Amino acid sequence: MSFQAFTNYLQLEKKFSPHTVIAYLRDLEDFQVFASTEYQYDEILGVNYSIVRSWIVSLVDSGISNRSVNRKISSLKTYYKFLLKTSQIEINPLAKHKALKTSKKIQVPFSEKEIVNVMELLQAENNFEGLRNRLIVELFYSTGIRRAELINLKVNDVSFAQKTIKVLGKRNKERIIPLLPSVLRTINEYLSYRDELEKIVDTDQMFLTKKGIKIYETLVYRIINSYFSKASEKVKKSPHILRHSFATHLLNEGADINAVKELLGHSSLASTQVYTQNSIAKLKEVYKNSHPRN
Repeated sequence: MSFQAFTNYLQLEKKFSPHTVIAYLRDLEDFQVFASTEYQYDEILGVNYSIVRSWIVSLVDSGISNRSVNRKISSLKTYYKFLLKTSQIEINPLAKHKALKTSKKIQVPFSEKEIVNVMELLQAENNFEGLRNRLIVELFYSTGIRRAELINLKVNDVSFAQKTIKVLGKRNKERIIPLLPSVLRTINEYLSYRDELEKIVDTDQMFLTKKGIKIYETLVYRIINSYFSKASEKVKKSPHILRHSFATHLLNEGADINAVKELLGHSSLASTQVYTQNSIAKLKEVYKNSHPRN
């Protein structure tokens, strides 16, 4: 079965990233294989909820987390909404489906001391890769941008006059983020090293490898993991934890949650409220240590 029309819908109307589109299609193909193997359905247009329910049970039995199961069912739900919208089906088999319960995962941010320690390590590396890596860490921590957003930054997205950076977020939504003077200085230093590369293939891209091509996801992850492994004992050391640290540290210092929401590029306040958990924990600690009646 071809999912081309649905793919076009995700790309053009929903404006999902290529990574998200691939994940949705993979989930649909997995369900198609299940429906064909277990119920001899070559087309998944006409399946009923009992078949979807059987797939959910098989996924849970295979050891997949409820969170992952919910993500797969969300892909399926979006597909059936599309079929309903385009009059290919009359009833959405997932209309009354309720997501499986999941435990809320609280990400532990890096401490301010851990950030400082990593920055001190990076200060000693005055070459192209060292400057690039320092700028990557500084941008993640000072702007809270996502890994995909950082990878896709263009040189022209930086405005030295306005002291801002333009970021293209989810669903092609642009936002402008202010830059600290220290970050602008690092950008200047990095660009001077970048200009001296022997060959630049992706000329408009901000972040390059030493071969002059656009950096990629696994490289960015390795950079963050490598430096923070030297300064932190936390289990998870990823670009997302730096984004989490950015939001948490701002809220700890009294930043307005709506302002943090805009900086992060969240579409709803509920997404930003996840980051208040650590702020509340810190407030409780201050209250406990400071209140005279305690």
